[in-house]
Amino acid sequence: MKVIHVDMDQFFAAVEQRDNPELRGKPIAVGHDAERGVVSTASYEARHFGVHSAQSIQVAKRLCPQLMIVEPHFQRYKEVSAQLHEIFHEYTDQIEPISLDEAFLDVTENKKGIELGVDIARKIKQRIRETTGLTASAGVSYCKFLAKIASDWRKPDGLTVIHPDKALDFIAQLKVEKIWGVGQKTAEKMHRMGIFTGLDLRNTSLSRLTQEFGKMGQMFYDFSRGIDNRPIISEWERKSVSCEQTFESDISEDAIVTIHLYHTVLELVRRIEKNNFDGHTLTLKVKFLDFQQITRSITVDHILRTKDDILPLAKQLMHSVEFHSHPIRLLGLGVSNPGNPSSNSVLTTQRETWSELELTFEPWPD
Repeated sequence: MKVIHVDMDQFFAAVEQRDNPELRGKPIAVGHDAERGVVSTASYEARHFGVHSAQSIQVAKRLCPQLMIVEPHFQRYKEVSAQLHEIFHEYTDQIEPISLDEAFLDVTENKKGIELGVDIARKIKQRIRETTGLTASAGVSYCKFLAKIASDWRKPDGLTVIHPDKALDFIAQLKVEKIWGVGQKTAEKMHRMGIFTGLDLRNTSLSRLTQEFGKMGQMFYDFSRGIDNRPIISEWERKSVSCEQTFESDISEDAIVTIHLYHTVLELVRRIEKNNFDGHTLTLKVKFLDFQQITRSITVDHILRTKDDILPLAKQLMHSVEFHSHPIRLLGLGVSNPGNPSSNSVLTTQRETWSELELTFEPWPD
């Protein structure tokens, strides 16, 4: 398989700088300038000062006093993303979107009959620049794991190929932090085990990895050997619809919580209608002042689609949460389980902790 991973450079910030000449060459962060605002994307000029995505806006402004905060324009980003996918489809229909600004492409069989993946990647980068005025970085390899790492290797405007014959040597010198699924806490645990590089990981037995990391141990074992058999998934079935809100100030009064819960239900209903989604399980997500997070779920035998369907259940779930002495920072609701539900209503409770063992790429400076 020939896989290309295309990743736009500082996408939201780049679009803002493209559309507003006054922002070009300036340290900017895209996000809402509020007490609890979070950086969505930072320009490279801002990253020089240590500003990065998912960082508090307040922290970012302390790191870079001259930082310019730009409100996001998501409709504009979606329009550019649509242009990107039109370009991708010029070469292949085997496209797996990851987000607005990145995607995997299977170009093993491509519409242009181009033999080398690197030539396709080069043409796609050129078409993106000509069409949007933006730059993208691309990685080419025989699997998704390595194509993703390759696209991050020479940002911005980079193009890296990891050939099958060179893959094991390349992985051997990788820091474990750059391996898919290894976040900060997992990396710290690996370091305590004496695992710092891909080679160290490869020299660790499967039994030890599964003992320490569960089912993720098999994935780490395979990745350290350049094994990733996941296909490009160009079509997928939506399994949930959700929404959440982080509050400017923590909330703990009954009336205020009820009002926010009501508006969250209305937003969830809007998204359900937009996505034409039918689900039977409602999940409440609550994050408290100390960042502890819990969820409550209930499954019913009828489809959850309207306010009248969802609001009573949301209130029922919220009644099981103690927030008077434990103020709420974030509130979210989601509907899932489009299949056949159990005939009986089921209420489940889960106390969550943040886990780094997830199939997502950890953001690292690009």
